[in-house]
Amino acid sequence: MGTHRSAVLHDKPGQSPSNRSLERGIEILRAFRPGSELLGNGDIAERTGLSRSTVSRLTQTLVGTGMLQVDAQTRTYRLAPAVLSLAHAMRTGSHVLAVAAPLMRKLAESQRINVGLAAPDRDEMVYLESIRYNRRIVLRHVVSGQRVPMELTSLGRAYLAVAPEPKRKALLAKFKQRRATPWAPIGQAIEDARACVKERGFCAAAWQPEVVAVATPLVTPDAIYVLNVSISTEEPLTKVVEELCRPLLALRLEVQKGLDAHTAR
Repeated sequence: MGTHRSAVLHDKPGQSPSNRSLERGIEILRAFRPGSELLGNGDIAERTGLSRSTVSRLTQTLVGTGMLQVDAQTRTYRLAPAVLSLAHAMRTGSHVLAVAAPLMRKLAESQRINVGLAAPDRDEMVYLESIRYNRRIVLRHVVSGQRVPMELTSLGRAYLAVAPEPKRKALLAKFKQRRATPWAPIGQAIEDARACVKERGFCAAAWQPEVVAVATPLVTPDAIYVLNVSISTEEPLTKVVEELCRPLLALRLEVQKGLDAHTAR
């Protein structure tokens, strides 16, 4: 996906310096991604848009609070184990995951397909759970915590189909700016996906070679999630979509029933 640059932070009216420091510290943690496990102050400044002096001050604070570790040989930083414990707390505390995961695994095992659950984070989708049962040997493996582009994937397009209008418009403007040259076909695909979600409850995409994915939004009172199923195949897209959409929609219905029962307790 290339180098990710976080949004540059601007001071907001009435915002205290401590709040700005907290936001900037979070931006520094966000700069670490697969392929960017070790970052120096200069790397972090480039990815966050923060000054090197600000980054230097905050990385020392993050080391002191146990969120970052210093690599002794390179004098760069890596995420500390405490960050993983936060992710574990999120997963174990999610009632959506508690309900969805067993149903996802049951579907994946019975159909020998990949099943995922994701949520939006800024302009990307983050997998909360990914159960892989590929019918063919593939090199690409998706794991919990992995990010995928929102505008290119069935996950992201399903989310955009039901996202609040102000949020959707802001995201589309960002995508258009970032992908100016090939935007027309991408923008049309997003609109087609929106129409398909409205009409049939799902949308499909094949943004990776020989991988077809179908996704459906799962709207809860607290947040919007997306369920998807996928397989690695050389078969025509339309045939695969018809094969996958029924079990996917049935899964969403089962998960929704489970969430409703959880809420009624």
